[in-house]
This record gives sequence, structure tokens and C-alpha cells, in this order.
Amino acid sequence: MFTLSRLPSPLGELLAITAQDGTLHALDFADYVDRLQRLFARHHPGAAVVECPAPTALAAALTAYFAGDVTALDAVPVARIGSDFQRKVWAALRAIPAGETRSYGQHAAAIGQPTASRAIGLANGANPIGIVVPCHRVIGSGGALTGYAGGVERKAWLLRHEGALAPLLA
Repeated sequence: MFTLSRLPSPLGELLAITAQDGTLHALDFADYVDRLQRLFARHHPGAAVVECPAPTALAAALTAYFAGDVTALDAVPVARIGSDFQRKVWAALRAIPAGETRSYGQHAAAIGQPTASRAIGLANGANPIGIVVPCHRVIGSGGALTGYAGGVERKAWLLRHEGALAPLLA
């Protein structure tokens, strides 16, 4: 049994799907509910999901993150889902410190596959746990804010919030 929770954020309502042990399995913006459901179902076909309040620890971590403690999400437990390659890519995302970015090439090199930039992009796009597994920290090689499932404006906001972009840059 999984729970679907609604959480406020400065970027719009967030939807979180957690297991009974509090492990986070999906997190996305409410206006991307179809994406959230699709990515969750890919890893948990036929799983029952009921709407409930968010686990206290998750709600507290997200509140602290948006209040300025950009490391508050580091301890949030996330599900070990996805292919071996995806898990490796997503673990490397969590290793990028808040306030820093990596290019797709740097991210590929970090997992020992320096020619896998496109595969990195695909794995990032399939990441079901936005913000906590911070795919927003991966940018184009020239510094461009390339695609982000929640929208490039939100990506820019998150990077500014974490101190990775100058406040006036979009």
C-alpha cells in the first residue's frame, strides 16, 4: 500500500507517493500528475495508492528545504527503483551538492561512462522523484538550463534557491 500526499511549496503544490515505511517513491508538481502516475506505475504496476497526509519526516524536510536549508532533503529515504543504470544515475544526482551543478558530460563521467551523456539525459527524464533526487542540478555544457520535467522556470528557481545561479539570472 502506498500513500499519495499533497504538500505546499513556493513553486506550486507537490504530490508525493510514499511506502508505509516512509520511503519516497515519487515526487512531482501537481500540474504534472499524469507524469507522476505514469512513472510510478512503471515501477509499481497495479499498486494501490490512497490519499493520506505526508509522513512527518518528509513534510518537515520539504518545509526546511523551501525555508532555506538546502541540505534538508539529503536524508530523505528514496526507493531503490529503476534499472541498474538509472539507479546509478539517480544516486550520482544525489551526490551533487546543493548549490552546485554538473553538465550532462560531467554527470556521465561521474558514473564512469563519459560517453553516455544522452543516456544520462534519458535517465534524468525518467526520474520519478523530483527535487529530492535533484535532476535540476544537471545543466547543458555551456551552462544552459536545458529541459526539466517541471519546467525550466522551476529549474531556474530551484537553482537560484540553492545558490547555484545568480539571483537575477533566469
